[in-house]
Amino acid sequence: MGDMQTTVHEIAEDVYRMSTYVDDAVPGGFTFNQFLIAADEPLLFHTGPRAMFPLISDAVAKVIALDRLRWISFGHVESDECGSMNHWLAAAPNAEVVFNGLGCDVSLNDLADRPPRPMDDDGRLDIGGHTIRLLTTPHVPHGWEAQVVFDETTRTLFCGDLGTQTGDAPAIVHDTDIVTGAFAADDMFGATSLTPATAPTIRRLAGLAPRTLALMHGPAFAGDGAAVLDGLADGYAARLARATDHPAVA
Repeated sequence: MGDMQTTVHEIAEDVYRMSTYVDDAVPGGFTFNQFLIAADEPLLFHTGPRAMFPLISDAVAKVIALDRLRWISFGHVESDECGSMNHWLAAAPNAEVVFNGLGCDVSLNDLADRPPRPMDDDGRLDIGGHTIRLLTTPHVPHGWEAQVVFDETTRTLFCGDLGTQTGDAPAIVHDTDIVTGAFAADDMFGATSLTPATAPTIRRLAGLAPRTLALMHGPAFAGDGAAVLDGLADGYAARLARATDHPAVA
C-alpha cells in the first residue's frame, strides 16, 4: 500500500466520498472511490479491493462506527467494486448486501458470506432519512449484472464506472466538462460495451435529473447531471453509428 492515503469529503448532505489515489495504476494515475450514505441505516456503495480494506475502513470509521453499517451495494461484480465485501460483512454483523436479482443469482449468492438481499429494477429502499432507488443497467458501462443506485433524497447518482476519469482531481467539481475526460478514459481502457441499448440506458438515467454524480473513478460532479449523461449518451450513440457503418473485419 506504500504511502497511499484515503481521503474523506462530504459531497452532498450525509453523502461521503472516500478516495484513494494510486499514481501508478494507469498513465496519469487513478482514483478509487467509495461512497457512504450516513443515514439511519448507513449504506456503503463500493467496498474497494481487499488490499485497500484497512485504508477504506479507517476512513469510514471517521464518519460512522463500522458496526453500524447496514447496507452494502456496488455497480457490478469486480474486485475494485466488491473485493472486500466479506471483510465489511465481518466488520458489520447486521450489514446486508443489496443488489439486483440477476447479480445475486449469478454471483453473490455464492460469493457473499451472508445471503444478499435481491431488489427488482427500479426498486426503492428506505434507509432512514434517505430513500435509494436501484436501477439495472445491463452492460452499461459493462457487466451483465451492472446497476446504479440513486439517492432520491439528495438526488445523487452513484454511477459506478460510468463517466470514469483518469488522473487526480478535487473531491468535487462544479459544472465542469467531464464528458471529454470520460471518452478519453474509454479510449484508453476500451471498457464500455457498445450496443444499441447503451445510449437509451444512459438517457434513462438522465431522466432522473441528478444534482450530483458520484463517479467511482474521478471527481464527484455537482451541477446539471442530466446534461452530462445526455452528453455521454450522444457520444456513445455516435460511436455506435460509426462502428456499424463499417463491417467488422474477420
